[in-house]
Amino acid sequence: MKLKKLALIGAAVLMSTSMVFAGGAKESASGEKVYKIGVVQLVEHSALDASYQGFVDGLAEAGLVDGQNIQIDYQNAQGEQANCVTIAQKLVNDRSDLILAIATPAAQAVANLTRNIPILVTAVTDPASAQLVKSNELPGTNVSGTSDLTPVEAQIKLAKQMVPNLQTIGLLYCSSEQNSKFQIDIAKKVCDELGINYVEATVSNSNEIQQVTQSLVGKVEAIYSPTDNMIAAGMATVALVTNPAKIPVFCGEQGMTEMGGLATYGINYYELGKQTAKQAVAILKEGKNPADMPIEYLANGDLYVNMDTAQAIGITIPEEIAAQLK
Repeated sequence: MKLKKLALIGAAVLMSTSMVFAGGAKESASGEKVYKIGVVQLVEHSALDASYQGFVDGLAEAGLVDGQNIQIDYQNAQGEQANCVTIAQKLVNDRSDLILAIATPAAQAVANLTRNIPILVTAVTDPASAQLVKSNELPGTNVSGTSDLTPVEAQIKLAKQMVPNLQTIGLLYCSSEQNSKFQIDIAKKVCDELGINYVEATVSNSNEIQQVTQSLVGKVEAIYSPTDNMIAAGMATVALVTNPAKIPVFCGEQGMTEMGGLATYGINYYELGKQTAKQAVAILKEGKNPADMPIEYLANGDLYVNMDTAQAIGITIPEEIAAQLK
């Protein structure tokens, strides 16, 4: 019933606004064009939230302010793929001037529905393998954006450095997230090169996180989880298992360490969002075509260590790691 009511409300809003925006973006009081920017975000968690905030702030720094010369329609799918499709359809029907898709499932939902509206993606690890672009170097579609590919090799080496007796590591991720599979494949290669055994532990929904994490206890000396949206959103649940078991979790991004993970070399998602905003400005104000705009990456990863977690699980921070935190 609630969904039906929401749909009716959405339809009423659409009808009331279609008169104002008929024929595309409206004009402000000063005669300046007001751009309609639709946003679909897969789920709420710190990394994706930071990406969105960085995008909004980056636009504002470029003179594009929500409520003035842009109108942002932000929608969150609450982790449901079906919701991504519904939201994407709304944003397409609303004839957005540009759509921002945050995370791979959200990006795939939008890209499957329009070939005409410019789409920017962020927090998508590998747009090419997600079939969003023909190549990351030359997209050749209406999609471009920024990748959150993290330094996976450095993250696995960090685990080895902080857990000297590391023989077997658990690889914890959601089996339906393409971005996670991409990173896990890299992690496996690095483990093979370092002589580290690994045990894959996959979940298909958030209700499985605690049980799957528990299944690794006694089998591994550490756990690695990439920038996986489901695990990131459920990181507190992971920590409920791993911290009492004294198992360090090495994460794909900072927010996951703040929720109970031990450490990461992670990218700054806020800065990633701001970088995406620059691409949006190039499309809206300069007429750039996403097809000709390469996928962009952040240059550096930052070291994050949760000292409370380290103390709770009895990990001593090596001097060379501690020196990087000063």
